[in-house]
Amino acid sequence: MSAPVVLALTFVICLIMGVPIAFTIGVSTMAALWVGGIPFAFLAQNLFSATDSFAIMAVPFFILAGALMETGGLSRRLIDVANAVVGRFTGGLGMVTILACAFFAAISGSSPATVAAIGTMMIPAMVKRGYHKTFASSVAASGGGLGILIPPSIPMIIYGVVGNVSIGQMFLAGFLPGLFISSILLGTVYFIAKKKGYKGSGEPFIMKNFMKVAREGFWALLAPVIILGGIYSGIFTPTESAVVAVVYGLIIGIFVYKELKWKDLPRVFVNSAMVTGSVMIIVGMAAAFSKLITMYQIPNMLGQMLLGVSEHKLVVLALINLVILFAGMWMETLSLIIIFTPLFLPIVLNLGVDPIHFGIMLVIAAEIGLMTPPVGVNLFVASGISGVPLEKLSKGILPFIIVMIIGLFVITYIPQISLFLPQLFR
Repeated sequence: MSAPVVLALTFVICLIMGVPIAFTIGVSTMAALWVGGIPFAFLAQNLFSATDSFAIMAVPFFILAGALMETGGLSRRLIDVANAVVGRFTGGLGMVTILACAFFAAISGSSPATVAAIGTMMIPAMVKRGYHKTFASSVAASGGGLGILIPPSIPMIIYGVVGNVSIGQMFLAGFLPGLFISSILLGTVYFIAKKKGYKGSGEPFIMKNFMKVAREGFWALLAPVIILGGIYSGIFTPTESAVVAVVYGLIIGIFVYKELKWKDLPRVFVNSAMVTGSVMIIVGMAAAFSKLITMYQIPNMLGQMLLGVSEHKLVVLALINLVILFAGMWMETLSLIIIFTPLFLPIVLNLGVDPIHFGIMLVIAAEIGLMTPPVGVNLFVASGISGVPLEKLSKGILPFIIVMIIGLFVITYIPQISLFLPQLFR
């Protein structure tokens, strides 16, 4: 049996058995190395080289920054601002949740962190207002997906490193798709809420009240401006911006809002370190897996297979989307990006697709994967907050998944949504 076949079979068998994704990747890589007669040192070398990267350093810092800002009261103030903007409309609290997730996404770069930060406060608030608990949880889980689409985004950093693509350009490219996906999620909340009779606060928009909330949330709203403004103005790199985000979150949480206590720091640091450790293991294992599939020319074989179905660019892109959406049901986001980037990037480049555009497609498809069982991380977080069984939540979130898949294909076939800002600032 050839090494590529052993690699694929071992990977599928481990997934079916429920082996954690990091070990699934590692075991399948080792099995292929053994059959191919390649020393196991290959895995260790790639594990080290994948994490020994200046750009990858941004990942643990953004994880820590999100935890500090969540604990330091920034997320609560973002919710207050969002409530002042859309809380009066039909389905107001649901729309507040989506908008607050978009705000927090511009700080954290992580979807599960966004679901946890916003969902912890908004799911109980929606239930108290009469929203069905399943709907409230679905809104939080889908809104949390914006955490990896609106920059800064940890998966975008990973894609930039693996695909040798500018991370700054990827961040720029995420803005308009982020606004577009946020808009269709807001529309979905409105129509479902109208059908189910979930009313807003009904209070008129009063500029004085809005300005008061905006002043209180000024430092929270300033965070993405500093982080992203510093990147695009050339003051610091995306990696350095992650460090700036940590320092900013620490100072604002302790000295300005005074909700982050010194006694909280050990817990925040330990939790962030645990998340970082699991992420880095996945990144290292997936890097070795990715190198191996490139060595065995699997991307070329896959490309020939796809082109055998059709040579039309739009059809090939549709097939790639479907493959990634299916894989997203079973694979963790970072693993999906690290594995599929070397598989599909050469194919789409040959078709004339811009690598920035493909990166956004990949991130949105991965975002949808965060919302789909059995490995939908956002579902687990929302379920843990609300107590809604995963089976019910999987059904409740279906309308949001459908509109996001439609949004994915719109962005796929209208590349200027992704490329307008990067081309403008080149």
